[in-house]
Amino acid sequence: MTAAAGTVFIAAGAFWLSFTSLADLAARSGIGAGQAWAWPLIVDGIIVVATVAVVALAGQRSAWYPWALLVGGALVSVTANAIHAVVAADADVPRMLAASVAAVPPVVLLAITHLTVILTRTTDVESAAAASGAVTVESMPELPAGEPETTGRDDGVADRRAMGWELREAGWSNKRIARELGVHPSTVGRWFAVAHLTDTTDTAAEREETTP
Repeated sequence: MTAAAGTVFIAAGAFWLSFTSLADLAARSGIGAGQAWAWPLIVDGIIVVATVAVVALAGQRSAWYPWALLVGGALVSVTANAIHAVVAADADVPRMLAASVAAVPPVVLLAITHLTVILTRTTDVESAAAASGAVTVESMPELPAGEPETTGRDDGVADRRAMGWELREAGWSNKRIARELGVHPSTVGRWFAVAHLTDTTDTAAEREETTP
């Protein structure tokens, strides 16, 4: 929570610095003062939206499109901030230095937005795992003597496996399912492979029972 709050604070500062520079550049370029504020919202806004889309669509074929928007928006924002610094900087300040300083806010905005999305997604996955009944070793109850040993982890795995089947039927890939449930992709692959083998074995056994 502390990291998420810090990233939001830094992102707000970076967005504001980039916003004022781009708005002034838009006004200097002939856009009316009443409409100049919209240009930085478009340029930096697409960075935020595309970053969220890149993380949400990771591992899918359609992820190339938000990646293209993210790269394009970042290039436009960094270039525009650098141009504004060169135009508006004092004459005694080197142009390269002014451009480098002005490029920091959009780059930080890009990086911090990505970090915020990752932190938020990690928290959501952990909450979903806890809600699905995953139990740690320390929290498992003691068993009476003489009874077979079972663990709450079996129920947690079964719940995740059932959720994995639902997501697969919805068209999700194994990699995306693994990321959503907080397990390794090979684990998801084994779930579906074991289920396929079990169905095949059961079908063969049923045929043997029905054969006269």
